[in-house]
Amino acid sequence: MPTLSDRYLRLLADKFPNSNAVRTEIINLRAILSLPKGTEHFVSDLHGESSAFIHMIKNASGVVRRKVDDIYGDTMSEEEKRALCALIYYPDERLEIEDRTHDWYVRRLSQVVEIARAVTIKYSRSKVHKLLPKSFAYIIKELLHESNLEQHDRQTYYNAIIEAIIETGCADQLIIAICYLIHTLAIDTLHVVGDIFDRGPGASKILDVLSTVRDYDIQWGNHDIEWIGAMLGNQALIATVLRVSIRYANIETLEEGYGINLLPLANFAMETYGDDPCTIWQTRDFENNPRLTRSAQMMAKMHKAISIIQFKLEGQTVLRHPEWQMDHRALLDKINLRRGTVTLDGTEYPMLDTNLPTLCTDDPYRLSQEEQDLMNQLTRSFRKSEKMQKHLRMFYRHGSLHLVRNGFLLYHAAIPLNDDGSFREVDVCGVRCSGRRLMERNDEIVRLAYYGSGQEQRDALDYMLYLWEGENSPLYDKDKMTTFERYFIADQTTWHERKGAYYELANRKDVCQRILMEFGLSPETGRIINGHIPVRTIKGETPMRAEGRRFVIDGGFSKPYQEKTGIAGYTLIYNSHGIQLVEHESFESREQAVRSGSDIHSRAMLEDFSQRRMRVRDTDRGQELMQQVDALQQLLAAYASGRIEETV
Repeated sequence: MPTLSDRYLRLLADKFPNSNAVRTEIINLRAILSLPKGTEHFVSDLHGESSAFIHMIKNASGVVRRKVDDIYGDTMSEEEKRALCALIYYPDERLEIEDRTHDWYVRRLSQVVEIARAVTIKYSRSKVHKLLPKSFAYIIKELLHESNLEQHDRQTYYNAIIEAIIETGCADQLIIAICYLIHTLAIDTLHVVGDIFDRGPGASKILDVLSTVRDYDIQWGNHDIEWIGAMLGNQALIATVLRVSIRYANIETLEEGYGINLLPLANFAMETYGDDPCTIWQTRDFENNPRLTRSAQMMAKMHKAISIIQFKLEGQTVLRHPEWQMDHRALLDKINLRRGTVTLDGTEYPMLDTNLPTLCTDDPYRLSQEEQDLMNQLTRSFRKSEKMQKHLRMFYRHGSLHLVRNGFLLYHAAIPLNDDGSFREVDVCGVRCSGRRLMERNDEIVRLAYYGSGQEQRDALDYMLYLWEGENSPLYDKDKMTTFERYFIADQTTWHERKGAYYELANRKDVCQRILMEFGLSPETGRIINGHIPVRTIKGETPMRAEGRRFVIDGGFSKPYQEKTGIAGYTLIYNSHGIQLVEHESFESREQAVRSGSDIHSRAMLEDFSQRRMRVRDTDRGQELMQQVDALQQLLAAYASGRIEETV
């Protein structure tokens, strides 16, 4: 570390005013550097599956069960272990079904304290103490650290605490508090590698739970960008969010999660398509969603109404930005209503639906007055939803397009590549860039859409649509999104979406090494983590690619994908002992988990650090702490030499 100026050291002296304060902090930091590395969890493509996500948080992807096995081994039966785990995961609900005798309290209090000790071992006492609930902080500290006493005295003292807890009637509340502490500390850092939204009904619940996680980050996925753009007021993406939600019978997130009133859309759909059977617009999985209060026919009409609006708004946006080279995706002017056809790439195709009463042949991308009034009303609802705007701030505060952390490069989908594996140069709002700079530039544009002003902000907000479906978007990287074709054309050859070169080339070690070096990581020890493309384990696919340089961890968190993947998601776990990949079992229900202590059993060790356990000093955070130690040592020398005067 370079020599620091006296001006900087004087600023540091405001916090550490004398030699004793400096020495104390150096001792503290050096102690922290020697602790085992914290446990990082990586997940992706949650797609609104809130129940499964919450369960994963509570059992730390099987980490808690492993602690139970390590501590109790063969001394505890399988049934007893599952009961203990169920209590730790869901203490409030599990307490209600337990026969809570005096002996039960003595046994369970001791057990949850023992598990809490096991998960706190990687943290300094001061860090643990800051996380304790104020009402029970003193008691929990005494229980966690009672080992300071001599053996006989320790047991007597410990037993006295347990007895007093039971006698005073606070055992239930204390058990709950300790279990929540275990949840908090079992996962040191959570990385969500994109796609919290769409498909499942609980995206807003996922974000609510995520906001309680002590340390987390999000790498934006294409479905996240779709919703971020909608939350910011991009009307094309608002229409897209509505269309996708209705198409998959998933309006719970909109209505219950964010309080978006869909009645204006329902009224417009009935007025416009009242006599239309809307045969091709039937909602998927309608029968599997008992919470829907609207009829299938009403949902179909809403689906059609918002889809036509989406195609109009998309057309307006791409025609407004010829630099995107997406004019070929403005398709409404290719429709011949008299013939009932649409012409794509010189070929005329019959349309499956030609009842388009709001389509003006002279100006097909213009919204009718009723459509514009509807979109303005929906836009106000999105912008004024308090929870939606809170979650939008979370996405910006904790999110980014990519992240480099502890030797890992995280991004959701792709780095655009040419066919030869070189980085593709792309124009991003007037700046031509590739590779790392391309990711940084796209990140800048997303932030301009929120923090910018004037025309610059309006262009950035438009660009969110390109990030959702543009050919050179690192969140999409396909030649086109064939939503229009899938609705209107029976010929499935028109549905094909050609993937970018990345999706094949990134399975090669040399290509991944080139990407890692582009982001300043070691080509030999660095790793890439992606989501986006479900891993079809039932077809023999593996999440580990490019000879271990890349992991694809989309294992089918979303229930619609589980038939294709054969599992219910992955968690990559990176702790002081090594790197493990955990396969999730299909999550049935919270009620079933409360009763059975459901867990995640399948795991594979990808790398073992048993020869040299990783410490905090080996992490990015460790490098920062060592720089702080060096700065403090320079301040200590300045005090010793008299260059800076101490304050007693």
